[in-house]
Amino acid sequence: MKKRAAEPRQQPPRVFVLDCEALSLAVRGDRTMIAWLGLAARGEAEVVTSPMTLVEAYDGRTTEQRWDWVLSRLKVADIGKDEARQARRLLAGAKLHGHKYAIDAVLAAIARQQKGQVTVFTSDVDDLERLVPDSIVVKKV
Repeated sequence: MKKRAAEPRQQPPRVFVLDCEALSLAVRGDRTMIAWLGLAARGEAEVVTSPMTLVEAYDGRTTEQRWDWVLSRLKVADIGKDEARQARRLLAGAKLHGHKYAIDAVLAAIARQQKGQVTVFTSDVDDLERLVPDSIVVKKV
């Protein structure tokens, strides 16, 4: 009887979720963030952010071409009532409230929806760690 060659195990997809600071670094050409975006360009990862993060990260000193280049390498998640409701519940569960945490909560809701190995790149590590499960890696930028 022939033994079947073991099929290589497919790794779960890598997903990077960017907060405002991570996105700003990418737009400004930070080498580390550009390297992460490079994985997405090669199809080795998906990069996701929220529409609110795009607005928050806007800097008038950056050219439209630069923004377009970065945006071409990421997915902007659709946000509706369900995501807003989930973000509100996350804030309540973490005993947080107010505009200071609102975008972080939406980003956490987006991160929770992703399939695979999820990493959130953020300057607000403490806040995001309170809003996502331990299965999601939170990395400081």
